[in-house]
Amino acid sequence: MTATTDGSAGAVGPRAAAASETTTVSTGALDEAAAKAAERSVDHLLGRQDPEGWWKGDLETNVTMDAEDLLLRQFLGILDPDTTRAAALHIRGEQREDGTWATFYGGPAELSATVEAYVALRLAGDPPDAPHMARAAAWVREQGGMAGARVFTRIWLALFGWWSWDDLPELPPELIFLPSWFPLNIYDFGCWARQTIVPLTVVSAKRPVHPAPFALDELHTDPARPNPPRPLAPAASWDGFFQRVDKGLHLYRKVAPRRLRETAMAAASRWIVERQENDGCWGGIQPPAVYSVIALHLLGYDLGHPVMRAGLESLDRFAVWREDGSRMIEACQSPVWDTCLATIALADAGVRPDHPALVKAVDWMLGEEIVRKGDWAVRRPRLQPGGWAFEFHNDNYPDIDDTAEVILALRRVKHPDPEQVEAAVRRGARWTAGMQSRNGAWAAFDADNTSAFPNRLPFCDFGEVIDPPSADVTAHVVEMLAYEGKADHPRTRRGVDWLLAEQEPSGAWFGRWGVNYVYGTGSVVPALTAAGIPRSHPAIRRAVAWLESVQNEDGGWGEDLRSYRMRQWMGHGTSTASQTAWALIALLAAGERESDAVRRGVAWLVATQREDGSWDEPYFTGTGFPWDFSINYHLYRQVFPLTALGRYVNGEPVLHGRERG
Repeated sequence: MTATTDGSAGAVGPRAAAASETTTVSTGALDEAAAKAAERSVDHLLGRQDPEGWWKGDLETNVTMDAEDLLLRQFLGILDPDTTRAAALHIRGEQREDGTWATFYGGPAELSATVEAYVALRLAGDPPDAPHMARAAAWVREQGGMAGARVFTRIWLALFGWWSWDDLPELPPELIFLPSWFPLNIYDFGCWARQTIVPLTVVSAKRPVHPAPFALDELHTDPARPNPPRPLAPAASWDGFFQRVDKGLHLYRKVAPRRLRETAMAAASRWIVERQENDGCWGGIQPPAVYSVIALHLLGYDLGHPVMRAGLESLDRFAVWREDGSRMIEACQSPVWDTCLATIALADAGVRPDHPALVKAVDWMLGEEIVRKGDWAVRRPRLQPGGWAFEFHNDNYPDIDDTAEVILALRRVKHPDPEQVEAAVRRGARWTAGMQSRNGAWAAFDADNTSAFPNRLPFCDFGEVIDPPSADVTAHVVEMLAYEGKADHPRTRRGVDWLLAEQEPSGAWFGRWGVNYVYGTGSVVPALTAAGIPRSHPAIRRAVAWLESVQNEDGGWGEDLRSYRMRQWMGHGTSTASQTAWALIALLAAGERESDAVRRGVAWLVATQREDGSWDEPYFTGTGFPWDFSINYHLYRQVFPLTALGRYVNGEPVLHGRERG
């Protein structure tokens, strides 16, 4: 099955047809073509390395990042014409013909994104009666108006008086005082939500209203009744229970002891400042940084304060200025992740292990190691630190996925100081193993962050707010531990058992941080075989059968983000370079190199490679929150195809250091 960008089944396009035709070539010719494609890709990737040794591709999300950046600057009084003009150019460029905005390429129109983009363009001076604005406003009204937008969107509107604070869920700053064992304490939330919620408790308590530069009546179905009353869910349901808790918190706000509230806000302020990174950001991601800046400003930090100045400068570094004069805001930056994946790809493609580019990449990664404790230590107080984060600076939140992949990258390189590498790997592997959750699996940032309550809160309608273990992260850890000689270690075996139990009846595995079942399966199969599960094992054979069953007619693989909502999209979508590579990596690990499915997939990669050795991929194949926040990692289309081609040409990866267990 293939799919068009509007989600319907469609015919194979001309590039896909070309790929299909190449599958008739002989094995020898395909092997030669794959080797040449890998060489071109190696040259392209080496040419993109920063002089300091790292790689970083653009991290594209959606226009809410750009809209909220403009709203922040308007709120602080620092919005300048050049920034406004460049951001508006980008936002207009993402609008579709029906006047709406989506949150991923080819996806459905999304109400909150459309509301925020519309408001941003109003700030940029676009008149409401302009055709593109009128179409957007009409669509918003058809969807019920801004009342139907998510809580975060309505918070931004409340900052300017476009929405009433009384009509938002209450978020009391006293939350900071709840002990870590108490339900709904801040450490029950995933780190990304925690970093956002703490500053928002201050914003919620202060309820600021900046004078609005214009009215937004055109975004209401009835401006006289902007928030029509809605019936509560049944009291016996969890939704109904938490809706009534929220009503109680609104009453508490009126009687909250002033001294207690001020003490809570002061504690929140200290918590925020203590977690500011060396580069001025918070957690290396845009949303916590934005709300932390607002919260501190409301607590009396002027814009010239070192904390505020560093925070605003860090936000400027999220901006990608393009040749057409537009400005896109990245939600996050991914240099550690991109660098370890690029190192793995180049090594597996046959670049010699002591190549200067790989050595330089290792030098940079070693310099990024985190050797102090962060919030993860709340659940693992005795565990010694060691590991890597995703971003340039994020010492409070190293992540398990990055640490596992960095170790796999380090082991592929012959470094002139092997003892330094060995020490870093030892610390990282020990920390990663120690972050195993009680069920035997691994999450991204925390251990046992599985409370069912946070997702039930009326406030938490913006995506995943907890960090439960996932198959893809667990697989990467299992693969790393196996290559570290720990395939038979009890922690590894528990991870393997969990993965086997998590396999879907179809033979696939769910993908938490990549789209979706193709990513999950592409991660798990190589981990299981590395850990000693035989290729003849029923779980491996079911995975192979599923991948073969969802291969597109053109030879590639693709999976639309709709698979997070609709089972019929499971494994289906327009072929992409990264998803084709994930499927091939799994099939190669399963011993299917000579199969027709692998040959057709390799042929697709060869046929769709551009002359400069790269691949094009407008589709979003990464996630922040499945469905709710989608990511197009611009380097995925380069590193994963090269990894797949490299393993097709050269066989299994070669690691240095410890003997494989």
